[in-house]
Amino acid sequence: MNDLKNKNIIVTGASGGIGNSIVKRLNDCGANILASGTKLEKLEELKSNFTNIKILKFDISQNDQIEKFIENASAELDGNLDCLVNNAGITQDNLAIRMSLNEWKKVIDINLTSTFLLSKFAIKKMLKNKSGKIINITSIVGHTGNLGQANYTASKAGIVAMSKSLAIEYAKKNININCISPGFIKTAMTDKIDEKFKEIIVSKIPSARLGEPEDIANAVIFLASNLSDYINGETLHVNGGMYMG
Repeated sequence: MNDLKNKNIIVTGASGGIGNSIVKRLNDCGANILASGTKLEKLEELKSNFTNIKILKFDISQNDQIEKFIENASAELDGNLDCLVNNAGITQDNLAIRMSLNEWKKVIDINLTSTFLLSKFAIKKMLKNKSGKIINITSIVGHTGNLGQANYTASKAGIVAMSKSLAIEYAKKNININCISPGFIKTAMTDKIDEKFKEIIVSKIPSARLGEPEDIANAVIFLASNLSDYINGETLHVNGGMYMG
């Protein structure tokens, strides 16, 4: 997969556990990376640890600034954009009858609307280059549903459908748009799950373990490389067999 050498790639949500691993693996493969997130201290730590990294603090909830962000991020990568990894997202869980309109809108806005806008403006850049790849990180619960996550599951399922539509629109322009759907991965978020509930989750995973952030990063490397050039509008499920779509 050495074809990632000198490829210019933007990664959002780079300061989280999965984002961190994505950046590390892309760096290992020689890509030029623009790592973005809301926590400047963690972004600076990334920059100090890896060689081919530039950082840009940005909150993707600022929808009216997303076009400018893509412009600035691309400029940091010498004006070229080969791949965008939409990894940033939030949860704000509640049972449906208790979920406020603000809780619904905030999650849909950040997870779905912002992903659409990031993709839209990245595609404009990629059209000029006559090629490009977009990788959207979704979730297993976008396919199965989950207790207390009507907003989050809707946003992640929406990303899948949106990605298929974008893939149809721009396949002839040599732009590939795919999703990765993680199962339960070892991150700060799953660390907070009660041990008894965690045991129940693991019991439902044929591989009998939680996934590692590196499992998602490896899938990103595949979809970002030319090995996936004939894959478009698809969702790669990385969940140890918990959901077989």
